[in-house]
Amino acid sequence: MKSANDAAPSPPWEDNPVSIKYWVKRFIQANQSRFENKVVIDTPAGSGITAQILQKAGATVHAYDLFPEYFKAQGMVCERANIMEGLPAPDDFADFLICQEGIEHLSDQYRALKEFNRVLKPGGSLIITTPNYSNLMARMSYFLFEAEYLFKKMPPNEIDSVWMNDDGTDEIYLGHYFLLGIQRLRGLAKLSGFRLKQIVFTHVNTTSLVIFPFAYPFVRLAGWLTYRQYLRRFRRNKNYPPGSRRSLLPEGESVYRELMKLNTDWRILLDKNLFVEFEKETDLKSAKSAWRSQHKSFDIIP
Repeated sequence: MKSANDAAPSPPWEDNPVSIKYWVKRFIQANQSRFENKVVIDTPAGSGITAQILQKAGATVHAYDLFPEYFKAQGMVCERANIMEGLPAPDDFADFLICQEGIEHLSDQYRALKEFNRVLKPGGSLIITTPNYSNLMARMSYFLFEAEYLFKKMPPNEIDSVWMNDDGTDEIYLGHYFLLGIQRLRGLAKLSGFRLKQIVFTHVNTTSLVIFPFAYPFVRLAGWLTYRQYLRRFRRNKNYPPGSRRSLLPEGESVYRELMKLNTDWRILLDKNLFVEFEKETDLKSAKSAWRSQHKSFDIIP
């Protein structure tokens, strides 16, 4: 007869706050009532760890991955799907879509976000986790060598950054070729009909913490000066129709203020991961009609 001590050991990530899986599990458990009896898309589903956690929380899970043969969740099915070619789900299908550590592998992130918008119901939530390319360590690493980690990795290349190449399906899974920070992620999501709902803070990056006292005053000052300068330019911009500038001013101020706050948020500057929840606030057609452009034509110089 087995004793309690003979129980299967916990996975190494389960009690390890350095792992993003630890934080995703905590988030799902803390928000179980939100996931219960809801339709959730998990893509890329990987080995199926998150899909199992979602199922235990009472969600109906649809798992998709470019390489479903690596999916190990017992009693669950993972369908082969290439996000770039579209998910095998109808419009307005899911209440949640979780893209965990996947968007940094996608060459066309705007196309992916538009596809996420298509399959989510109005008001549905898009949850994205990705390495934090906005923390101070990542910014310093890019400044010094355009690499993800200071002294630990080379820049993306054809030796280290091709993670899987399946000759059977002609599919290639690239590594961290397409890392993005909070500003670009927020901007592409906005263009795709999403609004930023919340940022979940996870684990402090030690190198970023060491850099922080020296770098933060400069980041803060640069953010404020850029915001003020760009706001003055926006007010004087004659490319907008004269009658529309006054009505656009509050919107412009709001957008620029949000960007400045994101750039100077000490938690983003220190966090190891980006863990962001977006809400689908409009469909793609309506999102496009809400865009504002000051560029009505291109001046081509021969």
